[in-house]
Amino acid sequence: MTAKGFALFGALVAVVGTVNAYPAEDLVKQLWQWDDISFGLYSGYVDIPNSQKKLHYVTALSQRTPATDPVIVWFNGGPGCSSMLGLLQEHGPYQLADEATSFAKNEYSWNKQANMIYIEAPAGVGYSICGDKS
Repeated sequence: MTAKGFALFGALVAVVGTVNAYPAEDLVKQLWQWDDISFGLYSGYVDIPNSQKKLHYVTALSQRTPATDPVIVWFNGGPGCSSMLGLLQEHGPYQLADEATSFAKNEYSWNKQANMIYIEAPAGVGYSICGDKS
């Protein structure tokens, strides 16, 4: 594994470890247009060691059995594509359809049977923080 690959793997382990701890301060208690988030929704940042970078994540806990259901880590493809696209338009608990002005519950949401972790990477994409841009 290259040094860059090892660093990315280490960052992923840090993100999954932090997210699986479900920090109380990251719990989203209510969200505009999402009338039911009783399944557990978390949003926050994970510091990348030895840098000024912070990766933004959103976790939607499984609506079935979060303690034993699988964990899926989602990255949208392509450099610079926010994983919020997957969360908000593809397979998250609520969707904003093309040209829609409000969210609708997604009956096919992946978090019906799995814990979903959406990570915005690389740092600087979406709500993630790049820090020192040099």
